Amino acid sequence: MKKLVNIIGGGLAGSEAALYLADRGYKVNLVEMRPHRMTAAHQTENFAELVCSNSLKSTERRNAHGLLKHELSLLGSKVLPVAEKFSVPGGKALVVDRDSFSAGVTLEISNHPNISIIRKECQCLDLASTIIASGPLSSESLLRSLENIIGRGFLHFTDAISPIVRGDSINYANCFFASRYQHSGDYLNCPLDSESYYKFVDDLVNAEVVSTEFDQEVFFYGCMPVEEIARRGRDSLRFSLLKPKGLIDPRNGKQPFAVCQLRREDIQGNAWNLVGFQTRLKFQEQRRVFSTIPGLHQVKFDRFGQAHRNSYINAPEVLADRSLKIKNSELFIAGQLSGVEGYVESLAIGLLAALEKITTDNNRQWNPPPGTTVIGGLLNHLHTAKKDFQPIAASFGLVSPLEHKIKSKKLKKDYLAERSLNHLADWIRKSSITG
Repeated sequence: MKKLVNIIGGGLAGSEAALYLADRGYKVNLVEMRPHRMTAAHQTENFAELVCSNSLKSTERRNAHGLLKHELSLLGSKVLPVAEKFSVPGGKALVVDRDSFSAGVTLEISNHPNISIIRKECQCLDLASTIIASGPLSSESLLRSLENIIGRGFLHFTDAISPIVRGDSINYANCFFASRYQHSGDYLNCPLDSESYYKFVDDLVNAEVVSTEFDQEVFFYGCMPVEEIARRGRDSLRFSLLKPKGLIDPRNGKQPFAVCQLRREDIQGNAWNLVGFQTRLKFQEQRRVFSTIPGLHQVKFDRFGQAHRNSYINAPEVLADRSLKIKNSELFIAGQLSGVEGYVESLAIGLLAALEKITTDNNRQWNPPPGTTVIGGLLNHLHTAKKDFQPIAASFGLVSPLEHKIKSKKLKKDYLAERSLNHLADWIRKSSITG
């Protein structure tokens, strides 16, 4: 008889866990409330829908996000190859056509003989053998049910998404294609001189924002609204997301004062995402303020930016030691609900939940990946973080330090990456895990 697992939520973590377990002979019930009940950010019923950026960040091993992708490949990730299949030009980042990617994952899940899709809202967690991967936009009913199990409330932060504009409404004569340091020409760059930059900043900080129903707005650093960054100082944007470093305008051979970058949403360039422009501005204000950027004066919007509240557990207080199980329970927590932040991080925790499930179902002791890996470092942080637990994204700061000092940053990262992949390969062999 096939082993049964119920997975609540068809986001990145839930999709990864479902496909991974189904490939290993489990009968998977994948429960997803969309389209019967939508969230504040989702627009489709597809699995693994990307509601914010369409970038899964760096592919380079010298970058923690890139190294995490290499680790997931070693472990046999099922979703990552779909992202690679539907990638679009994005420099050194893995950027995807979001619609094709989520449709591709949905097709993989729908066609899998071991997966049953149940389209309904899960309001009560009374199921055995369950992985909860409902994400930061879980329904209130599900959160209340989970709250009764964990015996405490949830932590929250305010997230925001960036606008998407139509490619045929951009004035390309006022822009140029390039990536930083001339690595490729995958990004569309709108250069601003000092006058246009400071006018944009002044308009931005004085624009009206949407009032939210949240009791308190707490922003995660990686999701900071563009208007909040601007309020920290008139030059804060040109030294952060509008920095011109490494970009030369081919029309005059000079580095601009500031640059707004756009990243394509599809291979044809029919839609473009304003990189880093998460915002809570009212829709009419987004149209007014963002159209002051050179090249975007007559721009038309496919999607406006907007804010929503993300929920996550206080993982160090809720999870069992070195596990993704809730203390004194057989329920697993996976994805962003566990307290990680980012697409690939969610995939990683979804895959770890599946691996722990397989291990414990076979009456073997669960020994997580070593702390010398990024994926092991993420899991360690969920258990060792002290007061004021915050969402965590992949970084080399999570990885155990090298035994010897290396002055060169590049060489140090090379050593960290090589050690990580070697140690993970050893862990896979010892754990009898096949990718």
